[in-house]
Amino acid sequence: MTGNSPTRAAWRLLAALFATLGLGHLAGPALAQGGSGDWEFDPSARVEVGVVTSESSDREDELVIVGDGGYVRGQLGLELGDDTTTFSLEADRIQVERFGNATGRERYDRDRFTASVEQELGDDWEVRLQGRIYDDLVSVESSDTDEVQAALRIEYEPVLEHRVRAQVTWRDREYNDDDGSGGAPSTGEGLRVDVDYRHRLGRYHYINLDLRAEEINSDNPLRSYTRESASVSYTHPITPDLRARPAIELRHTEFGGRMAPVGVPRDDTQIVPEIEFLWWPGNWRIEAEAKYIFGSSNDPIRDREGYRLSLSVGYVF
Repeated sequence: MTGNSPTRAAWRLLAALFATLGLGHLAGPALAQGGSGDWEFDPSARVEVGVVTSESSDREDELVIVGDGGYVRGQLGLELGDDTTTFSLEADRIQVERFGNATGRERYDRDRFTASVEQELGDDWEVRLQGRIYDDLVSVESSDTDEVQAALRIEYEPVLEHRVRAQVTWRDREYNDDDGSGGAPSTGEGLRVDVDYRHRLGRYHYINLDLRAEEINSDNPLRSYTRESASVSYTHPITPDLRARPAIELRHTEFGGRMAPVGVPRDDTQIVPEIEFLWWPGNWRIEAEAKYIFGSSNDPIRDREGYRLSLSVGYVF
């Protein structure tokens, strides 16, 4: 897709942040002489392949496959930081291929670029500023979305057992909804608010509660929506390398410009129980997930339910 002016501006900002990070790395030893700790430069990389089989789609994970499919993912990251401040850059790409009778586009790819800075404020508080660019994102309201977002996250962790995070994210979207008339793509924008609480029971042993409210407003009535969601998860270590993570999530979505047959805006509710196993021996990341999507709507053709199974194998460098 051709980016709008906010997208071009974000690309320029990202390039500037890459340059700043490089200069910061070169200046690190000089900065360390007058500071309390040395600056460290830490590159990273990850490759991952996965397969998915499903009866119902789940748009929360950016891999919308109904039927059978597979994907390849690559990620590169850079970090520059000292004891209290961390600058990060990350590039991430997913290539998805649908197999057999899978519905939707036969293949697509999604690119993501992220720049962030984290700053500790004393022993208990941390603040993070983040900018992110998506190309060809599968979103709630469209299967082909470009997005620029800016986020502010505040974290409070008075003791190791309790952590609270609150994040506010502004999203600016452009949709590939060209009908052949040559008109400009439609756009949308809106706020997302996330609050999560983590209770630590021990090493890799957690209870998480996550709450989210979000909206997108657009001149194209098919793109506007509001959503509220809540999820609870429990992470339990089985061995030092293997963990199980059961969870359940409730989502409620209203599409203000999409009318149901009864003459009111379409209103969808999903309940999604799942269980995930994470086996991380050394640098390997092997993850298996099974979930079942129960979906109901005031538009009968949107009533659907079904399983979704996935397996991924990754390696971190």
